[in-house]
Amino acid sequence: MKTLLSLALFALCCRLAGGAALAEDAPRRSVLAADYSTKRIARIAPDGAVKWQQKIDAIHDLHELPNGNLLFQRSFTRLVEMDPRTDKVVWEYDAGQMNGNAGRPVEVHAFQRLRDGVTMIAESGPGRIIEVDRDGKLLKEIKLKVDRPHPHTDTRLARKLENGHYLVCHEGDGAVREYDADGKVVWEYAVPLFGMERRGGHGPEAFGNQAFAAVRLKNGNTLISTGNGHSVLEVTPKGEIVWSVGQKDLPGITLAWVTTLQVLPNGNIVLGNCHAGPDNPQIVEITRDKKVVWTFKDFQNFGDALANSQVLDVKGKSLR
Repeated sequence: MKTLLSLALFALCCRLAGGAALAEDAPRRSVLAADYSTKRIARIAPDGAVKWQQKIDAIHDLHELPNGNLLFQRSFTRLVEMDPRTDKVVWEYDAGQMNGNAGRPVEVHAFQRLRDGVTMIAESGPGRIIEVDRDGKLLKEIKLKVDRPHPHTDTRLARKLENGHYLVCHEGDGAVREYDADGKVVWEYAVPLFGMERRGGHGPEAFGNQAFAAVRLKNGNTLISTGNGHSVLEVTPKGEIVWSVGQKDLPGITLAWVTTLQVLPNGNIVLGNCHAGPDNPQIVEITRDKKVVWTFKDFQNFGDALANSQVLDVKGKSLR
């Protein structure tokens, strides 16, 4: 009885503090998360305490770098690298003004610091991926295939792969495309609607195929979050779905706009559950057999637009 009471009190305290209510054997996670409704990016400790935070505007990508600095957006055009120990901005880039973009519509929904210190940026509007050095000098540019061009929907998350290719989610096209180093499309997957009609909105009531994130797995398959498709799909190079998580597959959880994807070293999958409402967690960690092992729900520090997150270990080190 004492053990049950202690667990209940611990869960209640976690909820009041804004953290996830954890079972006794559940992992404890630190997270870096950003919500554009509350205009906040913050690092949250396992007990729900805010360890660091900054005000932001629009955001669709974020990274903790190996040196401990944070790479994130202040807006859809301004990128910054900040040292969270001093809050000093050590690098910034204005996509709205640099490398030919002045005077034309542009939004950035994905970026990545590469191992050589170069920064990859996916630009919606211009419809291109660029790589720039620390001074913002353009080092490389590849044009993207966009069937339904729009500065807000050309892309969502994009990542440069180990083979030098680029894996890009095209929200407006409902597709994931892999480009080689010269910009040629070498693989493409159209996210299916599964025979359902599109429904407007952002919450669980909506439906579509607006792909948000894609991760290339070690087995060569691709893990895809389908945005307002409320699901995660694993597809083979031939486009066959071999594993999936649907809107109602997780007990007690309804998926809405599924965003960020992260595969942990133990094989568990962490997914972002944006616009799902206060009855649902904003971040969910599951096993391959779809067992929920950890959730994060914090409507004290964040709102219903927690679009991006990165799980850290308890020491704050990135888990990649």
